[in-house]
Amino acid sequence: MKKAANYAWSLVSGEGLTQLMKVGIIGVFNTIVHFSISNVLKFGYGWSDFWAVTVAFSTATAGSYVLNRRWTFAIKHGKGLLRETMVFYTVNLIAWAVTVSVVEIADVLVGPLDGWTFNLAQIAAVGIVLLPKFASYRDLVFAKSRKDAGHQVLAGRHRTE
Repeated sequence: MKKAANYAWSLVSGEGLTQLMKVGIIGVFNTIVHFSISNVLKFGYGWSDFWAVTVAFSTATAGSYVLNRRWTFAIKHGKGLLRETMVFYTVNLIAWAVTVSVVEIADVLVGPLDGWTFNLAQIAAVGIVLLPKFASYRDLVFAKSRKDAGHQVLAGRHRTE
């Protein structure tokens, strides 16, 4: 139990808090990109919820990878890019599935989504996936590259070593 508490604390204190805030800032930027694209595709071009969310999510994810790698986790070298990219996209594929599911469930529960309910469903999905995505970025995606670059890695501790 203490290990779980220490891990949870590591996500929201010290370096973890700084990283979480950076992931959040990047998330806000990418959410604006995502919402802009998804709304144009859905309401401007009549695309289905699924395809509008999928194209917008894919575009925002590419930007998120670059920004989180360079700014949040301060990785400048190119070592480990293939593994890192694959894990990053796997994490985001799960987040995409949650996002699409939340939007589709909202569509079933509320009926055809207008601009307001479509975006509320997407905001709900962001709230559901934010902390798990951050933990995955820190502990699965970028931990090895950070360690290889000589950064201290939190990975379950509430303070750096």
